Amino acid sequence: MKRSLGPDTLRGIGERLRPAHAAFARRYPGDGGSRQPVHTVYGGAHLFKADVARRLGAAALRSLEEFAPNPLAFAKVLGLPGAASLPAGGPHSAALEEHFGSNPESFRRTNKPAWLAMTIFGRVREKLRREPVEDFRIDFEDGYGNRSDAEEDGHAAAAAAEVAEAFDTGALPPFIGIRIKPFTEDLRERSIRTCDIFLTALAEKMRGELPPNFVVTLPKVTLPDEVSALADIFSRLEPALGLEPGVLKIELMIETTQALLNERGESNLLQLVGAARGRCVGAHFGTYDYTAACGITAAHQHMTHPACDFARRMMQVALAGTGVRLSDGATNILPVAPFRPAPGGAPLSAAQRAENAAAVHRAWKLHFEHAQHSLVNGFYQGWDLHPAQLPTRYAAVYAFFLDGLEAASERLRNFIEKAAQATLVGDVFDDAATGQGLLNFFLRAVNCGAITADEAFPLTGLTLQELRLGSFAKILETRAHA
Repeated sequence: MKRSLGPDTLRGIGERLRPAHAAFARRYPGDGGSRQPVHTVYGGAHLFKADVARRLGAAALRSLEEFAPNPLAFAKVLGLPGAASLPAGGPHSAALEEHFGSNPESFRRTNKPAWLAMTIFGRVREKLRREPVEDFRIDFEDGYGNRSDAEEDGHAAAAAAEVAEAFDTGALPPFIGIRIKPFTEDLRERSIRTCDIFLTALAEKMRGELPPNFVVTLPKVTLPDEVSALADIFSRLEPALGLEPGVLKIELMIETTQALLNERGESNLLQLVGAARGRCVGAHFGTYDYTAACGITAAHQHMTHPACDFARRMMQVALAGTGVRLSDGATNILPVAPFRPAPGGAPLSAAQRAENAAAVHRAWKLHFEHAQHSLVNGFYQGWDLHPAQLPTRYAAVYAFFLDGLEAASERLRNFIEKAAQATLVGDVFDDAATGQGLLNFFLRAVNCGAITADEAFPLTGLTLQELRLGSFAKILETRAHA
């Protein structure tokens, strides 16, 4: 074909663009495709024990057994459409259980709402037994308070010993870390001291290693200098403790207005991340500190306030493509029963039991809705503050993935069959960006347990190894060389 531009012209343009693109790729490496936990459970450092995950899972199961012991009850509480499709006699009738268990795919096609309700309930219970906590943060900040130096020193060393014991016994959650105090003028020295004591004790107990996915959370960040200071501390601690360079990672709490916009009115988020010098792996939104900083009164501080949506959009736009994982905040209305029988006393009355159930159900529904709001808006992780929130955390996550499974699988299969070219399924157009989103959807669904790896293959036509590649280009390249 006839052309007007010669090779020299094109070469010169390419030479100018190449370093700019290389710099862009370093700053925006994209999502690495590794697992992101669906939540972070926070607990005071003074209470942390090696078996915390098992105890939280047991407490969550007790709450589920007491206040929603079957799929019908749980579906009604959460407002799942499957509640209306389950028989009044209860989902544990022999015929329904046998039909669902013997041919779940047929049951899904003929009665999807009931299948959804039963599958969510079953997988939530299984998750609470197998892996009740995905990420735990040992808290030396708001969940711990200000104590004497001797007391906090002791708790820092004791918590490190418990982490090492949990690691040795296989009881540690897949993700673990500590939240230190902020680097304000009045708390900075105490914060650094706690971090030093904990990491020194942990490295000694674990012989110069750290648990996988270990992170230190820095709260109430306002200045890049604070992040840079923590990175400097880690650069000194690693050789002193015999740790690999760069192994200490940072997680930022975005809960001040200054974390979003600096004094010049510029976005501060990318500067905060850059100050970590490659150590920042996560940015967590702090709902209640942020809304308080905006002057919103306590009665109106909640996860779905428009001020929170604005902050989350700012986080998404500024940090998209950086590989920094985003997490939403917490629901502070807890599913706690107001009445408990006194030891050796009279049992609760029917009215008290009903009020207990109503209080827990209201808090469950609210937490479920908040988690769904986060998921729909692209935040796949959030905070949990109480073991009774675990059933609704996993229910929200599983409902999100399972409800869209059928449509997403058809679109993804079609996109792959056309070698990742633009496709049309019904009236839905998928290009490379939406195709990548569908791929990420299934990878997250497998990682959190919404679907199994065995279920993913017939749905997508992709093996687990291909899913974990996280890129259509890599998948097609691998298949071309197979």
